[in-house]
Amino acid sequence: MLRQYLLAFCLALVTSFTALAQAPASGIKGLIKTKKGEPLPFAAIIVKGTSVSTISNEEGQYQLDLKPGYYEVIFQYLGYKTGQKNFTVEEKMQTFDLTMEEQALNLGEVRIGARDEDPAYTIMRSAIAKSRYHFLQVDSYTAKVYSKSSFVITDLPMEFLYKKELKEMEKEANFKKGVPMLNETVSEVTFRQPSVYKQRVVATRSSMDKNMADPNMYLLASFYQPEVVKAVSPLSPRAFAYYKFEYLGAFRENGIEVNKIKVTPRNWGEGVYRGTIQIIEGEWSIYSLDLQTVNTGFRLDIKQVYSPVQGVWMPVNQQFHVQGGIYGLKGKGDFVISQSFTNVKVNPAFKPDIVVIDDKKYAEEAKKVRLTGREIKTQSMEQVVSKQKEFSAKNLRKMMKEYEKQDLKEKEKKGEDIDLRMSREDSTQVDSMATRRTMAFWDSLRTVPLTVAEVKSYTRLDSLVITHEGSEKQKDSLKASKGDTTKLKKGSKFGFGDLLTGHNFRLGKESPFRLDYIGPLPGVQVNTVEGLVLNGAGLKLRHLGGRKKTSGKSGVARNGQEWSVGGLTRYSFGRNKLLATGVGDYGWGRNAISISGGRGIAQFNGESPMHPLLNTLTTLFLEQNFIKEYQKDFLRVDFKNSQENEHFEIKASIEYADRSALPNLEKTSPYRWIDWKRREFTSNIPDNSENRTDAAVLPPPMQAHQALTVGIAASYKPWQKYRTRSGKTSYYDDDSPKFSVNYRKGIHNAFGSDVDFDFVQIGIQHGFETGIRSKLRYKLAAGSFLNKNAVQFPDYQHFAGNRFFFQLGDPVGTFRMLDYYKYSTSKEFFEAHVLTELRQFLLTQIPWFRILGVKENFFLHYLATPDSDNYAELGYGLDIGIRFPLRVEVVNNFEGFKYKSTGFRVGTTMNIGWGKN
Repeated sequence: MLRQYLLAFCLALVTSFTALAQAPASGIKGLIKTKKGEPLPFAAIIVKGTSVSTISNEEGQYQLDLKPGYYEVIFQYLGYKTGQKNFTVEEKMQTFDLTMEEQALNLGEVRIGARDEDPAYTIMRSAIAKSRYHFLQVDSYTAKVYSKSSFVITDLPMEFLYKKELKEMEKEANFKKGVPMLNETVSEVTFRQPSVYKQRVVATRSSMDKNMADPNMYLLASFYQPEVVKAVSPLSPRAFAYYKFEYLGAFRENGIEVNKIKVTPRNWGEGVYRGTIQIIEGEWSIYSLDLQTVNTGFRLDIKQVYSPVQGVWMPVNQQFHVQGGIYGLKGKGDFVISQSFTNVKVNPAFKPDIVVIDDKKYAEEAKKVRLTGREIKTQSMEQVVSKQKEFSAKNLRKMMKEYEKQDLKEKEKKGEDIDLRMSREDSTQVDSMATRRTMAFWDSLRTVPLTVAEVKSYTRLDSLVITHEGSEKQKDSLKASKGDTTKLKKGSKFGFGDLLTGHNFRLGKESPFRLDYIGPLPGVQVNTVEGLVLNGAGLKLRHLGGRKKTSGKSGVARNGQEWSVGGLTRYSFGRNKLLATGVGDYGWGRNAISISGGRGIAQFNGESPMHPLLNTLTTLFLEQNFIKEYQKDFLRVDFKNSQENEHFEIKASIEYADRSALPNLEKTSPYRWIDWKRREFTSNIPDNSENRTDAAVLPPPMQAHQALTVGIAASYKPWQKYRTRSGKTSYYDDDSPKFSVNYRKGIHNAFGSDVDFDFVQIGIQHGFETGIRSKLRYKLAAGSFLNKNAVQFPDYQHFAGNRFFFQLGDPVGTFRMLDYYKYSTSKEFFEAHVLTELRQFLLTQIPWFRILGVKENFFLHYLATPDSDNYAELGYGLDIGIRFPLRVEVVNNFEGFKYKSTGFRVGTTMNIGWGKN
């Protein structure tokens, strides 16, 4: 142990001396502080006329490495006067401490005396009109980016319960409460419009693991965008609906006038910002900003400082501070980015002398320069700006939209890559030496000095690594001395527990074949028809795609074709019967075909509205058996072809089945663990209004029959957004309207088939935003049996009902209180589902709810069949899940437009799809 500590101490000494020996020979360093002596963290330091810049650390310390020569250095900090100092740098490091003065704001005589609206609105209308202009102004650039993230756990609830785990984490990963978890990255970034970021990580270091690379995967989206970090930007076209603005004054600096605007959300909470933004007069670009938002209980502060680069104001300094907690665990973190821009290419169509005239305040002036829609659409941006320099705010917004449309058409003509969503296209390349840089190398690259706590964090890591490496070497030497001949084997061994849960076997080191043993335990269930059931036990042989030798690391490559064959069993202890089914699958490209057959059990609704596990719980503990099932001997073929993200999908199937009804077991008492006096198990015959001849008597059970059925279904999203890259089109998973059509047919007399029907259904589903964190989604469907000569109950049109207090499945298209089979029909139907999510309505008028991310929901479900008597549900819900998708609902149902009952549901906000029975 003493030897290990000595090794660590020696390493620290050697590292320190090496860093001193190779420290930068020249430059400036010092402390930036207020008149009260308080340090100013993350102040921007920029060398005028160059791309060299840095920022101060949390303690206000900075260091700027410069070659000997003459420099003009600018010091910037939000709310303080910009400082400038001229230096003649010699062959040494100079010390310069700066005391910054608070920026004095001048309201101005004209602004003070104005009786109309606050002048902030004129400023913001101009800035909003020009926001897209500023966003597209720079075609491309390269930048050297230094980023540093630091996160600290400040409070751990019930720490005594996991002392052992904490000690292990401290030993293995350098984790300790109160000590910063630090990561630094130096990168070379290349940007190209509209959204391509390529990053080469030169160096990266983490205090958690010396070999862990954590490159900066993204830079903050611009506040010229409508949304930033899932919140409405103050420069969004929708900003006036979410914010009030107040003019705080202006100041002049380096020949420009800067307006300071207070940003106040109309309703504070998630999805909006509050703070200040500074706008350059006439230019209407961002000078700096200091904004704050919240997300599920965490507060996020964002600061940006802009500086002119080739006449364009660009963010040279970005800071993020997050603080908050969940379930008693609290922490805070900082993320800072310092960018030095080079090779900035400005779009020549965006002239810097364009003047924006506010249509509202200067209506007459705006009218004189206003362009018609035809003039905007028939001319290019270059042609328009060559003829005039003054534009109304409305005209400029239209011009920018038209410019982007024309630019997109031009790219399509040239066959260039396009992206309708303008989503980020980030690519990162990590230098092979990025994680191996020495401390001396880091000292030469780092633009922000480390704080005392951060130095301590790195020192702890180095000590732990030496200790860990020393102990590992000792273990290795002990193994060698004992002649250890054990070898590490790939894959886990088959154990006794795998008999119940299952196991995967790789058949050869590089073989494309895999054998899956499926255990019976995951499929255990209980129902009143079969008693205790072991479902799903079996074997599956899988071929994971044709493979060929390659020169790559893995040595194999797939050709995109896969197939599998297997068999599954189902054993019913109540019926003392073993059932078996077989299945074979083959997939190629976007196509898949499946062949299955055997003897199985199925729910009458093929979509399996009640999961067997939940039905097991309700059967054993609540004396409620919701599942209704039948037996079938069948052979089925399914085919599916789909475009990426369901842009277009087509399915087809054909099935021949011998179907027979199943009764409940004679003795169901063993499966009723709690005897509820007012309840009893219901029959396995579905209670259906259409089949009842007497209100007091259930319809007869389904007669045994044969059925040959075919089906085809297609869906299409005609307006789905896409991107084209290298000539290949891919679609986004967006909320475009989805149209669907479904046709099913029962073929009479073929192979003894007893069914004879034709069923057609059409539908549409869509979702769109109605505001920040607010959305409306709906589903509509209508259908009819055009021919219903012989329709058996499994072929009826069934609906997504629910009788359980826990709501699962699609939150939009699932009824909350509808019986699973009461209104299933062999005639015509229409159903409608509407769900709206609101950021603010009743309870969310209280800011506390909005800060936590709570949303309110209203939903309406409607079903019309010949027997449903206009069944409807109207409900209200609260999304209360903090980090977890949880919804609490109260529902009222109606029949004949008359109130029937009220129910409560606890559900999930996720669409959970369950497997077949």
